[in-house]
Amino acid sequence: MNIALLHYSVPPVVGGVESVLAHQANLMAAAGHDVCVVAARGQAWSSQIPIRRAPLCDSRHPEVLAVKAELDAGIVTNRFQELRTATVAELRPLLAGRDVLIAHNVCSLAKNLALTAGLHDLHSEAGTAGLPQQILWHHDLAWTTPRYRAELHDGYPWDLLRMDWPGVIHVVVSALRQRELAGLLKIPATRIHVVPNGVDLTAFFKLEPETQELVAKLDLLPAAPFLLLPVRVTRRKNLELALRIVAALRERMPAAKLVVTGPLGAHNPANAAYFEELCHLRDELNLAGAAHFLSESTDTYLPDAVVADFYRLADALLLTSREEGFGIPLIEAALSHIPVFCSHIDPLPEVGEEDVVYFSPEGDPGEIAAMLATYLEQNATFRFAARARRRYIWEQVYDQNIEPILQMAAAQCQLPPAGGLERTV
Repeated sequence: MNIALLHYSVPPVVGGVESVLAHQANLMAAAGHDVCVVAARGQAWSSQIPIRRAPLCDSRHPEVLAVKAELDAGIVTNRFQELRTATVAELRPLLAGRDVLIAHNVCSLAKNLALTAGLHDLHSEAGTAGLPQQILWHHDLAWTTPRYRAELHDGYPWDLLRMDWPGVIHVVVSALRQRELAGLLKIPATRIHVVPNGVDLTAFFKLEPETQELVAKLDLLPAAPFLLLPVRVTRRKNLELALRIVAALRERMPAAKLVVTGPLGAHNPANAAYFEELCHLRDELNLAGAAHFLSESTDTYLPDAVVADFYRLADALLLTSREEGFGIPLIEAALSHIPVFCSHIDPLPEVGEEDVVYFSPEGDPGEIAAMLATYLEQNATFRFAARARRRYIWEQVYDQNIEPILQMAAAQCQLPPAGGLERTV
């Protein structure tokens, strides 16, 4: 689809809406859509996403500010009508040929009511003039927010912010906004789509490019829990127990996944045979897609920075060793603020003391899995982190919420006339 996203400004102008718009544009372009941004201020951040300048869409344009001063006093003059007409003339060629227009907050706030009115005029023409289906994306609502009430008055154009434009798709960012908007527009809440904002995990954790590729390839974001086992593949690491624990754990927590970061031990030829045993066991336990040896995904030694990334992404450290000399992974897990489940073998208690969960390396996998599951199910930090990865990472938000709305907009070919509000002075 040909998609335009509209706001007063875009990055590097700092603002929550600006950031959200940029992330959405990036995701839409990555999904293969033809995306442009219509704004007055900001700079292009991607060669794939051009900015179409619309100076009259600014909230700080001198003429917009002059008209706003009149409107804030409750006065609608010819100056407003002229600005509205000029805004329509500016926008029409920028939006012609676009399938969808996503207008962020400009039909929710009174920062540029000539723009709001102009979009309403274009909405009236949409069915016959090759103009796009409009999605009104509401982050804030002037009519339900006390600090904006002094700027609002009964009648046109302020009522544009509290009327249901026929044929538009309404999107809000939370259930609170859904309830507020439903009451304001006097429409069923089910007509209003809730799409949460997201977090750019790559930027937030400063993930290495190799980490990003592995996370995507192994589909690790939905893991709950994501268990990390940062060791080489050698028999003394007792990795067969780890596989059996994960198999038992998935009976109770079906989204559990395990990642073993290390390569085969470099100094014992028998490690190749051991790895084959582990692969056969993984197949027997139906853990394909759930237990990953990163040595299968890369021929190179993982840099420390990539391993550190996996600590930040993981929900817990699982260490099933029969023998250790010190236990550095416990320290790394502690510094990464993730819980530790490890074998009760010397010298690990010297490091973990009473702050890790121990089990026998010869223990029953089902009992260990039950202990691990109970601990995590009662841990609010784990529950929230797993939910955040599943719902609030931008890629998840796009796949689960945004793309379906775009498809809905594409299917909505014919729009009824907007009507319903007098637009003359």
